[in-house]
Amino acid sequence: MPYPVFARALLAAGLAAAPLAVYAQSHDHGHAGGGAAVLGRVHFPVQCSPEAQAAFDEGMKLQHSFWYQAAGQAFQQVRQHDPGCTMAYWGEALSLLTNPYSPPSPENLRRGRTLLDEARRAGARNEREAAYVDALSQVFAGDDLTQHRARLGDFRDAMGRLHARFPDDAEAAIQYALLLGVAASPADKTYADQLRGATILEAEWERQPEHPGIVHYLIHLYDYPPLAARGVRAAERYATLAADAAHALHMPSHIFTRIGRWEGSIESNQRSAERAVATGDVDGEFHALDYMVYAYLQTGQDEAARRALASAGRARSAQPPRNTHAFAAAAMPARLALERGAWPEAAALPAPTQAGAYPYTNALTHFARAIGLARSSRPAEAAADIDALRHIAEALRARDAYWAEQVDIQRQSAEGIALLAAGRNEDGLAALRIAAERESRTDKHVVTPGPLAPARELLAEALLETGHPADALREFEAVQQTEPRRFRAVAGAARAAEQAGDPATARRHYAALLEIAPNADATRAELAQARAFVSTR
Repeated sequence: MPYPVFARALLAAGLAAAPLAVYAQSHDHGHAGGGAAVLGRVHFPVQCSPEAQAAFDEGMKLQHSFWYQAAGQAFQQVRQHDPGCTMAYWGEALSLLTNPYSPPSPENLRRGRTLLDEARRAGARNEREAAYVDALSQVFAGDDLTQHRARLGDFRDAMGRLHARFPDDAEAAIQYALLLGVAASPADKTYADQLRGATILEAEWERQPEHPGIVHYLIHLYDYPPLAARGVRAAERYATLAADAAHALHMPSHIFTRIGRWEGSIESNQRSAERAVATGDVDGEFHALDYMVYAYLQTGQDEAARRALASAGRARSAQPPRNTHAFAAAAMPARLALERGAWPEAAALPAPTQAGAYPYTNALTHFARAIGLARSSRPAEAAADIDALRHIAEALRARDAYWAEQVDIQRQSAEGIALLAAGRNEDGLAALRIAAERESRTDKHVVTPGPLAPARELLAEALLETGHPADALREFEAVQQTEPRRFRAVAGAARAAEQAGDPATARRHYAALLEIAPNADATRAELAQARAFVSTR
């Protein structure tokens, strides 16, 4: 997607694009494709002046695509039209939650609480609006991030009561459906809350086919291996419905990643990254690039992945970076090494020197380094990174149970690989089996397209290398149940089947690998092996 003229001018001048100014110019003068800005249709009735109502609807269009900086500024403008429009305070506070799947900053929580207090002082104009303010106040009731998930559950429950009290309020239904997914337990493999939310949104989609929030939140609710196929229609719709929002252009790749539709993910994230650069969205740029790098690596397009990584950082923003930026910045170089089996490159990644606001992002580098060192026959040197993973997991345990578990799974996986490298095969395999089972009880976070190296895939590779090809084949195929069309899992299954004396299964997996990576670089040895095997049988 070419840059809009106004964005090129801003970036050439070295200026950070003010989110609302960028949106306003896009709206007034047309997006890259010409015509009015494309963000879908939203009507959220509020008891305010007609001018304020129109401005509020524009703010909600931005908010429903998580363009929250511009949304917050839009809600401030609502008050310029109607200073007594109570819901403008509610909207600005909502924008401060940013992407609700990740905790906002304590500062944002304090600012949101102040805004909602101001809404109460101004006085709600009807009972419904008072209920919205009361519900949102649940999540802003404190700024201790260790309690944020509990407060999200309170917000969800309050919105559920609001939805029951005002069943004809479509926006209440949509917000409640989103929160059913956001606050769902990661341990619930029935996905009961996600499916409840999706049922609400599927019905609402029939009534509002151009509402951006509906398709956006359906993608999130279906972003799980057993549900992903249900999200394809929403994924294909969202990017065209809200084509001027960088996040909307990216979101289809959440579903495409889950089903192994790699070229679709690459295309979605190319467009998203360019739009993020044009609008000064550094978090959106890095998030899109991480998904893009992952997809390139699954198709064997290593040089394209390297170029994408090198391009990161073009967006300029006055806002401090959030976890999406920090995560992607650590994940992309680690992926580039691990996915290619470039163990010396992984071992040479610079070790983090500061804890940072998001310690689980440092864990990505320590994990890659530990694997790289162990696989380079330097298991003793991996001990420092394994120990760092242990300390990060312990530090996270009191404040973020989800990431504490993810980091400890990485620690146990790296420990298993190091034990194997030290010649302690049984101990290493035992550690990897436990890590794989632990990982199977969790789900990936929305911040990432997938693990740097799935624990079960590491187990399968270890089984293959220690002379257990039949067991390895079973584990490689199990990886593909949750990570379909993943390059290393498919290539590993083919090798395992070949070594197990099962040529039919080997041929099936080798043929699948060639289908996955038709545009791969010539450097991937797995593809040469696949072509040789398929051509002779």
